[in-house]
Amino acid sequence: MTAMTALSGKSPPIKAIAFDVGNVIVPWDPRRAYAPLFHDRPDELDHFLNNICTLEWHTRHDRGVPFADNIHDLQQQYPAYAEMIAAFETEWDNMFGEIIEGTVSLLRRLHSRGYPLYALTNFAADKFTRFREQHDFMSLFRDAVVSGAEKVTKPDPKIYQILLKRTGLPAENILFIDDRQENLDAAERLGLRTILFRDADQLASELSRRGIIQG
Repeated sequence: MTAMTALSGKSPPIKAIAFDVGNVIVPWDPRRAYAPLFHDRPDELDHFLNNICTLEWHTRHDRGVPFADNIHDLQQQYPAYAEMIAAFETEWDNMFGEIIEGTVSLLRRLHSRGYPLYALTNFAADKFTRFREQHDFMSLFRDAVVSGAEKVTKPDPKIYQILLKRTGLPAENILFIDDRQENLDAAERLGLRTILFRDADQLASELSRRGIIQG
């Protein structure tokens, strides 16, 4: 921030905007796919997701470990659940809800206003490639920093440094939108500006308040 900016109280201009994908552009929750498989056994479903196919285990996919390898290792530990563990890949598409159209509408508005858009997401590399091919709005992004390709996940500072290098901009000129506060905290420590995503209407209001969109 320059001395003149500091004295005027004005924030540095936003010159690029980065979006998380899961639960910002599209809802994602393994429970959505597994609930029908466990039928009327909610306690067993809770045990399975809290102790076997945990989010910590899944994060290995986001760091670049192939699904086949990660699933095989877990099946060796829990052979009684081998079929359910395998479903983490075969039922992958069913973990997603409907696209959050309000967010996509904002992407289109920001793109039309000339803002360079970037994705910054914890996502298995091959799954992200497929997701991008399935949805035409993904072409609105100038580039994507995908954890599975980079072998590092949010909130590790390294992934934000990759974003900074890709944009070629100072951190203070980048706005990052994510649904997890710990990811935003890490970004802020490097100087990025942030918005915690709750829903598309709240995001639109915040973007309008900051003068990034109108209305």
